[in-house]
Amino acid sequence: MRITRRLEFDAGHRIPDHASQCRHLHGHRYALEVTLSGDVIKADGLPVNGMVMDFADVKRIANERVVHLWDHAFLAYRGDTTVIDFLATLPGHKTVVLDVVPTAENLAAEAFRILDPAYRDTYGNHLRLERVRLYETPNCWADAVRD
Repeated sequence: MRITRRLEFDAGHRIPDHASQCRHLHGHRYALEVTLSGDVIKADGLPVNGMVMDFADVKRIANERVVHLWDHAFLAYRGDTTVIDFLATLPGHKTVVLDVVPTAENLAAEAFRILDPAYRDTYGNHLRLERVRLYETPNCWADAVRD
């Protein structure tokens, strides 16, 4: 069985080497989809009976590890020192410095890397993270999937 939880957040970024508009500072209303696989839990009397994982727990983990950290932040590439130095002049600015250029592809892969160890099989139902899909716009997204 596979289940998916969708969460949304707003963040700014830029693609410093891009040949067009994306090299400028701008933002998106991102959507993050977390897909887990596992067996349906058979545990009479427990709240998770009949589920792969409670959607509330899927949401809580994604929020704690990714969404709340990236929401209303500027996602900046470590090598983009011009922007990082500028943002450092803004008191209390929420900047997330990444080791990769913040493309949809790299952000999806980074979210997968962060979330993969967070979803643990606690009911013996072979729970595991299968995919993180990151929508940069309603028409453009990237999938990071388990090999």
